[in-house]
Amino acid sequence: MAVQSRVNGELGRQLGDAVLAAVISFGGGLLLLFCSLPFSRRMRTGFRRVSSALRSKVLRPWHFLGGLAGATYVLGQSVTVVLIGVAMFTVGVVAGQTVSSLAVDRFGLGPAGVRAVTWPRVLGALIMVAAVGVAVGGDLLDAEADRVWALVLPLAAGVGMAVQQAFNGRVGEAAGSPLTATLVNFTVGTTALVVAWVVSLSTSDRALPEVFPAEPVLYAGGLLGVVFIAVASVLVSWTGVLLFGLASVAGQLIGSVVLDLVVPATGGGVSPATLVGCGVALVAVVVATVGGRRGGGRPLEESAP
Repeated sequence: MAVQSRVNGELGRQLGDAVLAAVISFGGGLLLLFCSLPFSRRMRTGFRRVSSALRSKVLRPWHFLGGLAGATYVLGQSVTVVLIGVAMFTVGVVAGQTVSSLAVDRFGLGPAGVRAVTWPRVLGALIMVAAVGVAVGGDLLDAEADRVWALVLPLAAGVGMAVQQAFNGRVGEAAGSPLTATLVNFTVGTTALVVAWVVSLSTSDRALPEVFPAEPVLYAGGLLGVVFIAVASVLVSWTGVLLFGLASVAGQLIGSVVLDLVVPATGGGVSPATLVGCGVALVAVVVATVGGRRGGGRPLEESAP
C-alpha cells in the first residue's frame, strides 16, 4: 500500500488531477480482474456461490458496497490533503480505522466472528494511533487549528475501511475465492469514482490532460490494489479486522521508510521520529495480538425480514 500511494500520488501530480488518477488506478485493477475472469474457474464459481448466498440471505446487498470505502479514501485524499496535509490525513484515517475495527470485531461483522474487546486490543489500538502521531509529529504541530474540521472526512474514510475489510472478507468466504470479492470491490469503487470524476469535470473548468505519463510503473496502482484487497479478504478471516488493520498500518509505515531510503520523493530523508513511530507501531501489533482471543461467538447473521 505504501508503494501504491507513491505510484498514485505521482500519477496524480503528473496528470494534475487526483480524481482521474484514482479512476485510472481502480479502473486498471478492474480491467485486470475482468481479463482474468475467463481463465479462473474458481473465480466464476465464486459468483454462483455468492448468488446462492444472497438468495439464502447469508449475504445481504450492503455486503457488496465495500468498494465505496476505497473510493471515499482516495476522494478524501484529493479533497482534504491540500487543506490539512498528509500527516493529519493519515492520523485521521488510522484513528477512524482502529476505533471502527474494535466495533466491527466486537459485533462479528467480519468472517472471523465475534472477538472480545479486551484491554490489550484497546491498548494496541491506542498505541497504533500514537505511533502514527509520533511518525508525523512535526507536520501535526505545523497544522492550522482552523482547518482541523477537515479531519471529518479522513475519520469517515478510516471507519469505512474497517467495514470494507469485514464485508470483503464475508463475500470472499461465501465465494470461496478472494478474487471474486476483489472484483466486486473494484466494480463498486470504480463506478463511484467515475461518477465523482464526471461530476468534478462538469462543475469546474478543468479539461482532460493533453498528455498522459509514459512511465508504465505509474499505472501499476491497480495491480497493487488487487493484491491488497485479495489478501485482505483472506487474512481477516484469521486475524479479525482490528489486528489486520494494525498490521497493515505498521507495514505501510515501514514500507514508506524503505521507499524514502531507496527512492526518496523529497530530499528530506527519514527523520528519527519516523523510525521511532515504526517501532511503536510494531509494539502495537504485538500488544493487540496478545489480546486477540475470540469472543466465542459466530459472525453476525442477519435475520430474514
